[in-house]
Amino acid sequence: MSFEVKHYPIEKIRNIGIIAHIDAGKTTTTERVLYYTGRSYKIGEVHEGEATMDWMEQERERGITITSAATTTFWLDTRINIIDTPGHLDFTAEVERSLRVLDGAVMVFDSEEGVQSQTETVSRQADKYNVSRILFVNKMDKLGADYFETLNEIRERLGVPAMAYNIPIGAESDFVGIVDLLTRKAIVWKDESLGAEFEETAIPEDMVDQVESLREELVEKICEQDDALLEKYLGGEEPTFDELRAALRKAVVHNEIVPVLAGSSLKNKGVQPLLDAVVWYLPSPNDVPPVTAVNVDTDEEVVCKPDVKEPFTALVFKVQTDPYVGRLAYFRVYSGQLNAGDTILNVNRNDKQRIGRIVLMHANHREEVKEVSAGEIAAAVGLKDASTGNTITAPDRPIALGEITFPDPVISLSIEPKSKADRDKLGESLRKLQEEDPTFVLKTDEDTGQVLISGMGELHLEIMVDRLKREFGVEVNVGRPQVAYRETVTKTLDKHEGKYIKQSGGRGQYGHVVIKLEPLERGSGREFVNAIKGGSIPNEYIAPVEKGVNEALDNGVKAGYPLTDVKITLFDGSYHDVDSSEVAFKIAGSMAVREACRIANPVLLEPIMNLEVVTPEEFMGDVIGDLGSKRGQVEQSMPRGNAHIIDAKVPLSEMFGYATSLRSMTQGRATFSMVPSHYQEVPTNIADKIISGLKPDENEE
Repeated sequence: MSFEVKHYPIEKIRNIGIIAHIDAGKTTTTERVLYYTGRSYKIGEVHEGEATMDWMEQERERGITITSAATTTFWLDTRINIIDTPGHLDFTAEVERSLRVLDGAVMVFDSEEGVQSQTETVSRQADKYNVSRILFVNKMDKLGADYFETLNEIRERLGVPAMAYNIPIGAESDFVGIVDLLTRKAIVWKDESLGAEFEETAIPEDMVDQVESLREELVEKICEQDDALLEKYLGGEEPTFDELRAALRKAVVHNEIVPVLAGSSLKNKGVQPLLDAVVWYLPSPNDVPPVTAVNVDTDEEVVCKPDVKEPFTALVFKVQTDPYVGRLAYFRVYSGQLNAGDTILNVNRNDKQRIGRIVLMHANHREEVKEVSAGEIAAAVGLKDASTGNTITAPDRPIALGEITFPDPVISLSIEPKSKADRDKLGESLRKLQEEDPTFVLKTDEDTGQVLISGMGELHLEIMVDRLKREFGVEVNVGRPQVAYRETVTKTLDKHEGKYIKQSGGRGQYGHVVIKLEPLERGSGREFVNAIKGGSIPNEYIAPVEKGVNEALDNGVKAGYPLTDVKITLFDGSYHDVDSSEVAFKIAGSMAVREACRIANPVLLEPIMNLEVVTPEEFMGDVIGDLGSKRGQVEQSMPRGNAHIIDAKVPLSEMFGYATSLRSMTQGRATFSMVPSHYQEVPTNIADKIISGLKPDENEE
């Protein structure tokens, strides 16, 4: 169905994401939204491989979302730009970059599973970018569905001010509709109309007291956000629906209240009230504080007001290779307007380019437009060399919005081409995949020439290898997964010297540094401090020293893994008027750190995962026993419905193939999810095996 793309004023725009744990029903919910808003003429089902938003072959085969898909639709005369994000941890970068450019989000919950591990992760990501939320407790028709238990878990585990906005009528097979607390209206859906038709009825008698009690809680909380309304309410006067709606909107925009709605997307119930809530309560680009940028020439802070009269500024948040039009760069406009044919400046690359075509995306379908304005999301065709996190601006206003930060990869694979023809195509194909996904990292081993690909998990890398074959026609052989170990030091060295002196006819080389080396807390990363006083090392040699220090830390001293959680302070040294050079000081810095780290008792660190297993009670003992054999530490076990949830911390190195072993152990009835937690020291006996090249689980003969 084609839409005439008309211009909407900024207060009539909503930029929202659909975020959740895997299998909570994000894509199914998005499909219903597209159907009821007239964007799709039929409902695409995820389990039938027909979902509009899951357009990649791999997504349709596996029934999961891999890449965030953008679409535009319309409801209550408002333009809603939607990004449907993946729920699987391996594709967390898609959620991160989407939330960076969104103003609001709909968080979807499985009403039987409640708050799951990845739900907590996406909630933290939303907190990080101050994204306003509406919560949708989905799957109310599912066996074990419990709206109020889920509501309590949301408050306890996510720490958000969640308030019931509507509540379900019935549950499991008896779920028929919802009661809107503010209007006191019961809405019941007609199954034969695919949920397009519903009727308003009286509240079921057995729910009247519960509705009044919950309504009072909600109204009181809303009135607390508005002094005039609170005075009216305390004076015994009932606020009108419009007054409550306006005050609730303000509270949601400022994250003072998070409304919770109920429904079942698969059974086509509860989606229209959710759409109403998106339009009524989630912020427009005008409602959120304007973003700030930095002028790259003067270092001055610049405020980007969401106004078409301002100079053009936008952030590229996703790059995608489209088989039909080539390279697509998705961007969010923060100020000004961009017309097809305009010249822009890519501030990060210091590169001016002409924008040929601008398109609105509907999953993998494109709708060409002549212009985009502040607050809108679109894609540019053929924007060369732009990558995720780049700022594009009017040519005469070089300001940078700041990069998007992504987690480091935790797992690697070695790959090699199967034939000479594959070898010729491999490099370019990998480069394109890397441009699309900032958490997909390439590295070539200088000693062996072996190509290593790194990512967020086994599934992530499996999908990438599959894409190489399908999209780029490259066949590769794949090595065994490798864990992204790290190294650190455990002792402080107050003083250590690095000297590089070379005399060989003509001009020599002289570099001399004195450093202090200190271990930092886990997760602190690296720190380089310049504490040179009195000019013992000239300023122009400080940057080369830091470069040498980082090169040494990148290559490790114990097993060649990067060093982390370490602080290097450069506090003294000396130089030679003639022989000193940047190269000499870089080498001296590198030597000092390498030698100091060897003395400072280096140890190996491994990634530890937060693991959540949901299992029927009869298999609980087997699952916990198996985790013990994997060096796992069970932190808590709690019942939920007919199942048990086990939370544990387990080394990633022990978790390869866990999906298969868990299935066989529980007759396929248990599920699990993992998110990275932290790095911790590897036990000595296992570290020795890793360093000597043995697998951690291999027994010595």
